[in-house]
Amino acid sequence: MLLSQLTPADLHDRLREGGLRLRMGEFTVNLRTGLPSVMDGISLMYGNFPLGEENGFADFHVTVASPGGLRRWLRPQVLFSHDGHIPFKPLPVQHGYALLEWGLNWCISSHCHQYLTIHAGVIERNGHAAILPAPPGSGKSTLCAALVQRGWRLLSDELALVSRRSGLLMPIARPVNLKNQSIDIIRAFEPGAVIGEPATETSKGTVAHLRAPDNSVRRAHEPAPPAWVIFPRYEAGASPRLVTMPKGEAFMQLADSAFNYSALGEEGFRVLADTIDRCECFSFAYSRLDDAVETFSRLAPPTSAAS
Repeated sequence: MLLSQLTPADLHDRLREGGLRLRMGEFTVNLRTGLPSVMDGISLMYGNFPLGEENGFADFHVTVASPGGLRRWLRPQVLFSHDGHIPFKPLPVQHGYALLEWGLNWCISSHCHQYLTIHAGVIERNGHAAILPAPPGSGKSTLCAALVQRGWRLLSDELALVSRRSGLLMPIARPVNLKNQSIDIIRAFEPGAVIGEPATETSKGTVAHLRAPDNSVRRAHEPAPPAWVIFPRYEAGASPRLVTMPKGEAFMQLADSAFNYSALGEEGFRVLADTIDRCECFSFAYSRLDDAVETFSRLAPPTSAAS
């Protein structure tokens, strides 16, 4: 059963009371909130997600709620909690849905050490996946959003989860986080894209989320082998430039982007080295999304991946 098949009353009751269990790839999350804006965001962004068993196991129990006392009325705020623990400072209540998405990223990156977890987008096409690591402001999420509107499958725009056993990339396919000018850029690039209500004046500027494509959500239990590591960078007015990167340099940059590389020790080194060995590595500069889509359409899988 999909979330969209619940009546609005049933959805709201579950969110307010015992919680709404949603399946997000390998994870089941139990969500609780009584805030209308957060409820609306969940309904819009996760309508194509399957429900978990109502009283079944959940990997994460999270709540987004207003603190008690006078704060509820004076400069209303919102808190994110995980199993009763509050990892972040309160934010203005209008940032509630954005806080939910940031909190879910924190849950996965902080607790799921069965994976090497890298701050990167992941997309797949024809059985081969590209890892897109990049610092904030590089255009990673904008590029990821554009590519999944042009036939690539979304695994994640924030967290590359590399299985320590198989080396495969595990999908999550949650909403894509867009910031500032990227929101209008993606609206113009794909007028039919479903984008949620923007949250303004956050620590990251204006933030909105792009709903994950239905096909990506349906295939959220299909891992993908890594074939490319591509470090994207937006440059105003630049022609597309895809430049081969030495694997040693790519390894070091990818290690810097991994949340738990050091915590995994020798195994973290092994998993990351195996990932780099399986991939072709590039830096990529671009300015126009259409040029970027065309460049990615011409990617050929490494010989080892094609054989």
